[in-house]
Amino acid sequence: MPSPPPVRTLFGLKARHRWVHLVLGGALLMPYFLVGSVVVGAVAPGRSAFDSFPRALVTFAVALPLAAVSGLVPIARPLLVSGVRALCGVEAPALADGPARSFDARLRAAAWYALHVALGGILSGMSLALPPFTVFLIALPVFPGLRRSAAYAGGPLSTDWGIALAPLAGIAMLLGLAACSAAAGALLARAAPVLLGPAPADRLAEAERRAAELAVRNRLARELHDSVGHALSAVTLQASAARRVLDADPAFVREALAAIEETTRRTVGELDAVLGLLRQDDGDLATPDLAALADLLSRTGIEVAYVLEGDPARVPELVSREAYRIVQEGLTNALRHGGSSSDMSVTLNVAVSGGELALMMENPLSGAAPLVRPGGGRGLRGMAERAALLGGHVAAGPADGVWRLRARLPLGGAR
Repeated sequence: MPSPPPVRTLFGLKARHRWVHLVLGGALLMPYFLVGSVVVGAVAPGRSAFDSFPRALVTFAVALPLAAVSGLVPIARPLLVSGVRALCGVEAPALADGPARSFDARLRAAAWYALHVALGGILSGMSLALPPFTVFLIALPVFPGLRRSAAYAGGPLSTDWGIALAPLAGIAMLLGLAACSAAAGALLARAAPVLLGPAPADRLAEAERRAAELAVRNRLARELHDSVGHALSAVTLQASAARRVLDADPAFVREALAAIEETTRRTVGELDAVLGLLRQDDGDLATPDLAALADLLSRTGIEVAYVLEGDPARVPELVSREAYRIVQEGLTNALRHGGSSSDMSVTLNVAVSGGELALMMENPLSGAAPLVRPGGGRGLRGMAERAALLGGHVAAGPADGVWRLRARLPLGGAR
């Protein structure tokens, strides 16, 4: 049977965890309190802070700024946050991760630490003093020796009505202690997201981290799509052509099978490179460039008329790699839209002039159904993303009875 809400509020698991958190704050206050007692004793010699309540208050007031100063250390925030997450019942997204980067975040962490040790010191003192006195009040009507001690001390507890009401007063004190602990814990839980929550600098850093992760994921997706997708399309075309002439032209079949073997071997190597990047914290993915275009075209299994104008050595490495991938995806589209006939031809013009690299690829459209891969359709978007990252653009589609791909990439746009 579940406990009533007031009982859960005062004595439930969350309330007990928050009380432990407050007691830890009281323990953390003690070194600052001792230093404060030394400072107060040096300024105003006299009784100890533990023997005089006014001096204890002054020492307490001196200790809190000392605690706040230590809370300015950037590494203090993750330690405070871990305690809040474990014991205060505050949801993790409401709290910041990592050291405080800005001075504002350090100030808020210092304010939280001072508040924690202040409330913890008060609740720890109450937790040490009230329970023994409560036991004394509850046991007072039962033990004559306690009654004689109370009578000797005088006051309300020396009267009959005072002795009769003592147990109720003791229980009320325990309930008051539990209520104070619950209220202080709730106050800390409400203040935690404000004082230990992410600052604008933290939110910006988190957004940049997520953007970087998303960029890496998108790049890996494009690399996998372009390399593996092109290989599958080329293998499909070569296997289809070999099946049609299996009995009539064995020599062509052997050439097609050799091309399939070479294509799959190279694709496995590229796939290993992508997976290797996934296992690394950082690094660059080694991908082919314009110098490898001739080899790519020879492995396609279709006739390609390739014309290169200008000096490819002028093309920056990043632009060269992205151009290779765009051509690779263009060949994949040629296989898809050109059908599977063994006499299909493609024209490719690559021109390096002025400050840009221009690509144009054309292949005749076939009446046959295109070779569509399940989940396809990402290639054109991937090409457009590659070009946009370099400040260029890509256009592709049917025109004048052919499938035409155009791309312009500025040589100085790599970033």
